[in-house]
Amino acid sequence: MTLSIRNQFPGTVTEVRPGEVMALVKVRLAGGQELTAAITLEAAEQLGLASGSPVRALVKSTEVSLSSGRIEGLSIRNQLPGAITRLDLGEVMASVKVAVAGGELTAVITKDAVEELGLFVSSDVVALIKATEVSLAVD
Repeated sequence: MTLSIRNQFPGTVTEVRPGEVMALVKVRLAGGQELTAAITLEAAEQLGLASGSPVRALVKSTEVSLSSGRIEGLSIRNQLPGAITRLDLGEVMASVKVAVAGGELTAVITKDAVEELGLFVSSDVVALIKATEVSLAVD
């Protein structure tokens, strides 16, 4: 299956913490970072997720925010440091490619944000992804 979702990261489940309706799933990505996904308990059960399960973490490029550095005191669970490798500016929006350990991700943010943060190719950034915006897939 081919998907339009630009950000697809292979990884291994390290923890599944079930709740009443949702489950928190920790995934160790190929580059060594840890990603947290909040998915429905039903989905976690249907996918058969357990520690050691191989998965693919999926994140739409419009759900990735960028920061010029790590942010403390923030509810966003996933902060992946990297450097900008490509920056395509449109009239209103920008597509930003970021090299992270083990791969590359795409963020689509406003052109105003690019200008206000002073972003350019080779800028160090941190990609911010809410746990609820991470989907998981198994082969």
